[in-house]
Amino acid sequence: MKKNPASIPHSVWPADDLRRAEKEAADSLGLTLFELMQRAGEAAFTVAQTAYPQAQSWLILCGHGNNGGDGYVVARLAVAAGIQVRLLALESDKPLPEEASAAREAWLNAGGEIHAADIVWPEGIDLIIDGLLGTGLKHAPREHVATLIEQANSHPAPVVALDIPSGLIAQTGATPGAVINAAHTVTFIALKPGLLTGKARDVVGDLHVNALGLDRWLAAQEVAMTRFDASQLAKWLVPRRPTSNKGNHGKLVVIGGDHGTAGAIRMAGEAALRAGAGLVRVLTRLENIPAIITARPELMVHELTPQSLDESLEWADVVAIGPGQQSWGKKALQKVENYRKPMLWDADALNLLAINPDKRHNRILTPHPGEAARLLNCSIAEIESDRLLSAQRLVKRYGGVAVLKGAGTIVACESGALGIIDAGNAGMASGGMGDVLSGIIGALLGQKLPLYDAAVAGCVAHGAAGDRLAARYGTRGMLATDLFDTLRRVVNPDMIDVEND
Repeated sequence: MKKNPASIPHSVWPADDLRRAEKEAADSLGLTLFELMQRAGEAAFTVAQTAYPQAQSWLILCGHGNNGGDGYVVARLAVAAGIQVRLLALESDKPLPEEASAAREAWLNAGGEIHAADIVWPEGIDLIIDGLLGTGLKHAPREHVATLIEQANSHPAPVVALDIPSGLIAQTGATPGAVINAAHTVTFIALKPGLLTGKARDVVGDLHVNALGLDRWLAAQEVAMTRFDASQLAKWLVPRRPTSNKGNHGKLVVIGGDHGTAGAIRMAGEAALRAGAGLVRVLTRLENIPAIITARPELMVHELTPQSLDESLEWADVVAIGPGQQSWGKKALQKVENYRKPMLWDADALNLLAINPDKRHNRILTPHPGEAARLLNCSIAEIESDRLLSAQRLVKRYGGVAVLKGAGTIVACESGALGIIDAGNAGMASGGMGDVLSGIIGALLGQKLPLYDAAVAGCVAHGAAGDRLAARYGTRGMLATDLFDTLRRVVNPDMIDVEND
């Protein structure tokens, strides 16, 4: 999914709130909902014509709701521009909504025709406009709609989706059935969470947001959800004072690295250093020490013993536990959980927590969907069906902050704030990436960021480092340790504009 970050807002609205917000905003500006529909159609038409200026034969698919109404507006504008349009509309026993009905009549009055949805598609179609299903969808598309969706996906012409690709759930990003695979999506008024998480990146294509002139009204409203991207890193990662010393930037102890997993704890430790931690101490198995010190001599590496654990917990400002830990670290976890210092639990620490759950307010949990499923005693499918709700459930049960990893990582905290991380790429679906993330977040905790801010900023920095690599080399073959060089650049946002790479 591509977009111009400068054109995409950071506020994200719950899908169910948008209908109310749309009417309130329109009323406050003296606009009718039909006038907003005209603006939506104009916005979508402009994107479609700009993206595909050579396309002169459009097929427009209209559903039986306001999403279809947007399609009628696009059709009328396209014909007025000299484009050949064939419009197919779903039938229903229920009347169209008032605004969609008015748009339909305007299309017919302009000489347009409406064809049944099951006709044979004409030859020569070079652009498809998807106005079948809107943001109110809660379930898999019905069979006759699914057939149209699959026909559009199998056609060689690109698809421009109106508001949301049909079949994508606007609140969750889930795809319970057939879903349009759009080349561009033009969403209206505000961002919906389902455009940023779940399966969104597979189907949204290039994302465009048009507030339809409601920008000021929207900016005055408070919303609990925020889209976070690399453009915001500078607010967390300010330049350091020239007189600062290593003690000012956090002392982090990282605990883990069982047999065969020394790499996990080494990556977490080095990531913490690259993210700006002042001092990082690693507690691991004795046999891991030479390899870790050789790979990264700046790490202070000790054997995990009761004495070294007690000393390190007293010394550290922040504790990160779990990478490569396995059941060997169970006693260490029992000791760590009694401390009130900021801490991060990952990997095997989460599996142990699922067995003996407790609630703490000084802790960040960083599960992937499988670990989240164990923590919530449900299936991975249930986690992925509503990632926002799953993250909120983790916080309700375990306290602190929860980072539900994946495409469109969700960060939730006890205050109710929800963050959707708009960074990262498919190249980061490889071993060790979670260990690197743990080190980054731990380092930012040590630099005095609050739990939620450290989690959000850490996820953004992690994803942004991966994105810079992908832009340079592609996604296939990316390794977790490849992030270290670009990570250093990302966590110095004041330098990005002047670097020459």
